[in-house]
Amino acid sequence: MATTKLTLSVKTDSLPWVKKYAKRKHTSVSKIVQQLFDGIAQEENHIENAVLEKYKNIEISDNIKALTGILKGKVPDDINLWDAKYEYLKEKYDL
Repeated sequence: MATTKLTLSVKTDSLPWVKKYAKRKHTSVSKIVQQLFDGIAQEENHIENAVLEKYKNIEISDNIKALTGILKGKVPDDINLWDAKYEYLKEKYDL
């Protein structure tokens, strides 16, 4: 797995203790930080997957389904909606 360098700022008082801990555990400070980050990433991934799974099975109401495709052909395919919104607001507020 590829790695990248990261510069961290830590309290001066705690660094010697962390280094002693790493030495006692026969590991490095980098590996300790990596394990912390892996735990955070795993937790976030689990939360994201749970949210996606929750909404994947939601039934869409008939009222919402009726809106499907109502703008088809009304807005040109080559228009950027953000640019259109910017132009509208620029004109509205005389910018």
